[in-house]
Amino acid sequence: MPPEQPPRRRVPGPARSGSAGRSRPEPRSAERSSQRPAPRPSGRPRRPAQGRPRRGARPPQRIRLGNHRPRLRLVSLGLTLVMLVFVVRLLQVQAVDASAYTAKAEKNRYASVTLAAERGDITDRAGVALATSVDAHDITADPKMFTPEDSNVADAPRQAAALLAPILDKEPETLAKQLSAPGSRFTVLAHRQTPQVWNQIKDLKSVLAEKADKARAAKGDEAPASVLAGVFQEPSSKRVYPNGNLAAGILGYVNAAGHGGGGVESMFDKRLSGENGEITYAHSGGRRVPTAGSKETPAVPGTDIELTIDRDIQWAAQRAISDQVAESEADRGYVIVQNTRTGEVLAMANAPGFDPNDLSQADSTSMGNAALQDAFEPGSTSKVMSMAAVLEEEAAVPGTHVTVPNRLHRGDRLFKDDIDHPTWYLTLNGVLAKSSNIGTILATGQLGKTQPQANQVLHSYLRKFGIGSPTGLNYPGETQGILADPKDWSTSQQFTIPFGQGLSVNAMQAASVYSTIANGGVRIEPTLVRGTEGPDGRFTPAPAPKKTRVVSEKTAKTLSAMLESVVGDEAGTGTKARIPGYRVAGKTGTANRVDPETGRYKGYTASFAGFAPADDPQITVYCAIQNPTKGSYFGGQICGPIYKEVMEFALKSLQVPPTGKKSDPMPVEFKPGE
Repeated sequence: MPPEQPPRRRVPGPARSGSAGRSRPEPRSAERSSQRPAPRPSGRPRRPAQGRPRRGARPPQRIRLGNHRPRLRLVSLGLTLVMLVFVVRLLQVQAVDASAYTAKAEKNRYASVTLAAERGDITDRAGVALATSVDAHDITADPKMFTPEDSNVADAPRQAAALLAPILDKEPETLAKQLSAPGSRFTVLAHRQTPQVWNQIKDLKSVLAEKADKARAAKGDEAPASVLAGVFQEPSSKRVYPNGNLAAGILGYVNAAGHGGGGVESMFDKRLSGENGEITYAHSGGRRVPTAGSKETPAVPGTDIELTIDRDIQWAAQRAISDQVAESEADRGYVIVQNTRTGEVLAMANAPGFDPNDLSQADSTSMGNAALQDAFEPGSTSKVMSMAAVLEEEAAVPGTHVTVPNRLHRGDRLFKDDIDHPTWYLTLNGVLAKSSNIGTILATGQLGKTQPQANQVLHSYLRKFGIGSPTGLNYPGETQGILADPKDWSTSQQFTIPFGQGLSVNAMQAASVYSTIANGGVRIEPTLVRGTEGPDGRFTPAPAPKKTRVVSEKTAKTLSAMLESVVGDEAGTGTKARIPGYRVAGKTGTANRVDPETGRYKGYTASFAGFAPADDPQITVYCAIQNPTKGSYFGGQICGPIYKEVMEFALKSLQVPPTGKKSDPMPVEFKPGE
């Protein structure tokens, strides 16, 4: 028998790649199967057998790694969203909102400055400037540039205010408050300063800027900036009145905002102002960057206004009325000079007046134009309208006899003249020459069969002469006077209105009445503006004034002759208005004055109105003085001399030749029984 074979042992082979803890045996061969493995050296640990676990043995635990793909997807999605946000924002900044961000950048980099238009001049009829403008500067500041962050100075507003206060003549506290305004980028420290003021500030800025540059070069950006870096200027203009208070009531003034505050300055403010321009330029640290270019819209200058005023005649009128108001210690007074043929106002003087160059010293009650804004009862100068109605209606003629008692009872009152007198035997011409109230009441009573009818006729003529209506000047604050409807006249008004009490006028209306008579009975609306001259130098005449026939030429000539008796006849009340070499037609007035504070009669209004030469009328002069308290209060006594002085000057100034022939006097009185 062959020898017994030992049992076979399974030797594990090397594990194949891709299997985890598992190996497959190599194929057996006869040679290998008959060989036994060599014994292992002693002391060497035995490697555990690999292969299938034995039956009943616990399988080895496998370590499983997590799947990385979901996490990679989540991270990728997050990065994609972040990038998408950046892309969307980039598109918004560079494409959608690019213009908005550009505008913001431009706003911070560029400064826009208003270029003030040059205000137009106001001249007299000869082109002499009565109001003009000179270069000036508005001193401005950017409060943000005074913050500690921008200036690197803790108290920049206070330091800057201390430097600017003596130059601008302002309180340091006020300036410091303006420079500290939170959130503000613009403030005006002072309006309309002279070039000398800005030059002082500019020089001071230059010195401080040089010091700041040196400090910055040495210390870098931490060095403090110039405390005046945020102070700038805007071109402006300052209104000046070369003749001081001359014609101030007509011209008005320009207020702190640069707009007309009264008079012609207010009437034509829009045309005088022109249109402002604008310049935009780059700046850095408060300095203009000259190489960055600029954009400019030029300003359009205002229109020049040429008045009808004659500066020389205005001066004579203003001097005369100012002297008399002071001498009479009166409240105020006014003189108007008018061309009877054209309606042009040659002078309109007020006293007291004001200097529009220095409004801080002006009295507010004197800053208007009282000649147009005061309404007062005219008194006897109004009688010329009553006489015009009587003559035009053929109720009487200049030679009609009028017996004038010392007192006249009408309604519930006794009427009298300004002086007590025995019974006067006057012609209608004499009633006007001696300015008899009673004679005027008797004459106007003939205008109708009944008193109401007479009232209606008189009222219609007063309206034709312009009483109770605007003068046509369209002057700001002008009063149109007071003239009630005849049905509303009280018992006393029916008899006081004929001699100038119970109705109110302004001085221009009163002067216009006499210009109407001088112009042959045709009323020409008064004018104050001859024309305008635009920026192109083209002169545009003012529209022709409106003309209205009030009374016939015959009536006007008759009235002119009657008015000569007031001045030329020794019995007349206007002898102080005589002018050698010229025939003068005029009328005195002395009216009870309504006190504006109490609404009751207190004091008097003295006046004189007339024109010359009476045979060839060219100039009308009207004078009124309110509440004279020293010396005489009669119009013939204190206004007659003013009329003479102003009229004489005007006649010579305009080179009006003397009268060619003497007047033919009309009778003033008659003898009873003749």
